[in-house]
Amino acid sequence: MNKRTFTTVRLSQGEMRIYNFGGMKLHAYQTGDPLGDEVFLVEKAGRFVVIESPCFVSSVAALNAYLEGRDVAGVLIAYHGAGASFLPDAPKYATANAAEYARQGGGKALIDQFAAAFGSAFDSSVHTVTHTLAEGETAIGGIRFVIRRTAEAYDVEIPEINAVYTHMLGHDCHSIVAGADCADAMIAQLRGYIQAGRSLILTSHYTPEDLKDAETKIGYLEQLKAIAASCQDGASFKAAVRERYPAYGGENYLDMTAGFFFS
Repeated sequence: MNKRTFTTVRLSQGEMRIYNFGGMKLHAYQTGDPLGDEVFLVEKAGRFVVIESPCFVSSVAALNAYLEGRDVAGVLIAYHGAGASFLPDAPKYATANAAEYARQGGGKALIDQFAAAFGSAFDSSVHTVTHTLAEGETAIGGIRFVIRRTAEAYDVEIPEINAVYTHMLGHDCHSIVAGADCADAMIAQLRGYIQAGRSLILTSHYTPEDLKDAETKIGYLEQLKAIAASCQDGASFKAAVRERYPAYGGENYLDMTAGFFFS
C-alpha cells in the first residue's frame, strides 16, 4: 500500500485521509491540533474501530461529527487517555497498564502538563476503560487486532491491512526518547517492522509511514545516541541535534528528550 494513495475530506478541524484496501478502509485523521495528534479509524463492512482519541475540544467535536450516525464498535485507548468527551457512550478498550498510565502514571503527568499549557482548549478528562485487553489476538467489530503490550501502554497490529500502530515514529521530526536504552528499544522495534514487511506504520503524531521511513528513523536514533555521548549537558545536546537536523519539527519533543538524557 502506497502511503500517498488516499482521498481527503476536510473536517471543521483538521482533515481525514482515507486509504482504501478493498475489503477495509483506514481513515487517518490529522487533527491539526498543537500536538499534531493523529487518530485512526479502521472500517470493515460498515463498522468502525477507532485507535486513540483526539484530546483537544475542537478536534473532538470534529471527529464526533464525522462519526455521527456510523456504527462504532469500540475505541482503543493506548497512549492518549485524555479527551473523554469523544464518543462518550462507545466501548473503550485498553490494557491494564495503559489504563494505569493514563490515570496514575506518565500519561497522567502529560495530561496535567498539557492542561496547564493549553487551558480549556484541551480536554483533560480521562476515558473510562470498559473492556480490559489481554496481550495477543482479539476481534472487535469483526476486525482482527493483535495487542502488543509495551512499557507504557500497548501497540496494535492490524493483520488484514498489514499495518501496525505504535506511539511515535516521525521520520522527519523529533520524538520523545527516554535515554539510550529507550533509543535501542525503538530501534529494535523498527527493525522488527522491517523484518515483518509492514505496509504502513501508524503513529499518533504523524501521517501513515512506510519501511523507508523506519530506516530513516533508525539512522536518527543512532545519531541521537552518538550526539548525547559527546555532549556534557542538555543545552549543547539540543544545539548539536538542531545543527544535524535543522528542518526537523517537534521541538517540544527534543526538549523532553534532552531532559531524559541529561536529567
